[in-house]
Amino acid sequence: MALAHPSRQPEPGRAELSINPLYTRVPMHIPKNELPARGLDPDLAYQLVHDELMLDGNARLNLATFVTTWMEPTADKLMAECFDKNMIDKDEYPRTAELEARCVRMLAGLWNAPSVAEAPGCSTTGSSEACMLAGLALKRRWQHKGGTGKPNMVMGINVQICWEKFANYWDVEARLVPMEGDRFHLSPEEAVALCDENTIGVVAILGSTFDGSYEPVEQICAALDELQQRTGLDIPVHVDGASGAMIAPFCDPGLRWDFRLARVASINTSGHKYGLVYPGVGWVVWRDAAALPEDLVFRVNYLGGDMPTFALNFSRPGSQVVTQYYNFLRLGFDGYRRVQQSCRDVATTLSGQIAELGPFQLLTKGAQLPVFAFTVAGDQPFSVFDVSTALRTQGWLVPAYTFPANRTDLAVLRIVVRNGFSLDLAEALVADLKRLLPTLRGQQRPGAASFAHGA
Repeated sequence: MALAHPSRQPEPGRAELSINPLYTRVPMHIPKNELPARGLDPDLAYQLVHDELMLDGNARLNLATFVTTWMEPTADKLMAECFDKNMIDKDEYPRTAELEARCVRMLAGLWNAPSVAEAPGCSTTGSSEACMLAGLALKRRWQHKGGTGKPNMVMGINVQICWEKFANYWDVEARLVPMEGDRFHLSPEEAVALCDENTIGVVAILGSTFDGSYEPVEQICAALDELQQRTGLDIPVHVDGASGAMIAPFCDPGLRWDFRLARVASINTSGHKYGLVYPGVGWVVWRDAAALPEDLVFRVNYLGGDMPTFALNFSRPGSQVVTQYYNFLRLGFDGYRRVQQSCRDVATTLSGQIAELGPFQLLTKGAQLPVFAFTVAGDQPFSVFDVSTALRTQGWLVPAYTFPANRTDLAVLRIVVRNGFSLDLAEALVADLKRLLPTLRGQQRPGAASFAHGA
């Protein structure tokens, strides 16, 4: 067959041949904000999307996120096998539903529920939904006890934004305790001082996102016990263990923060944080059936099956729940302990090395959550925002931010150590920071370095 002359133009409307080099097939204009009139072949569509995503940061070097960025290849494979399973279809996917129930029982046992078999719970899309459900249960319990007036919830100002959303969406007054001096989270005294007959609950955080520290759950419960003795007010506690509820059982077994404290009514965690699953799964467990009002649980005849459900959404993939169960089997208690302790060891080692550099002061060391915050010490010609921007030039994503009221004067950097962030990577981070310090120190003032324009 004769070859076509190079100067010959394609016939009008004729599709490009698949043997053409990939990027010669890219149309001159591809609509980005409207549906294209015609589609592209799959390889080309993939390459275009893939190339644009290269401009994102490297997830493994993102030291801002708590979310899992690495799983074993076998977990990746199992997750891919379950992408098409809808968690809501419990009648059609009964084994996936059973794995969810097993995970709830495992967490209830891990958190020392009085009766593992009778502790209700469910998976969610993440801790934010889990917190919403726990808050709803607290409000409904307060209503059943005859609560009137404007309900309120007491928490530190360091809570995750989902709690302020809960208060806004469900008409609950958020009584936020501000930071003061070196107190960066809720204290027992501050919690009790804001409680009254309309308080539906106190939220205690096991691992503040601002600095990685635990709030004193046991002491908060003891203060509320004393308040009940004085006034008769019986105020439950919800523990927001988005991160810490999957750290403390393994690394701090003697710490009393969970259902061993009778006042703790519910606990949530993020399976996609230190539960070690990719994004898309959270968990909430209640102490017992009495802690979750039955009138919040729906009995739905859905696609042929009778299903009890308490959630804010229906359809979502079963893959994250399945891989959560995989992790529980794969790692067991000892495996989780080794992973979490390794993260803590890397965090404390890294924080110590950063402190030794000279111009930085640690607020926390990573000795609770494997998370630590530090600030620029003394009169330096650079700010934490300059440091964050400088590190970004090397690929590191380290957030810089100010603390909330009443410590908006304090600006810090925060580093989250997750599974997959090795000591080798930590040493590479320190080496890059050392190389950047001369430029930072050579500034005339904060924000003056050439790489600091985006701070």
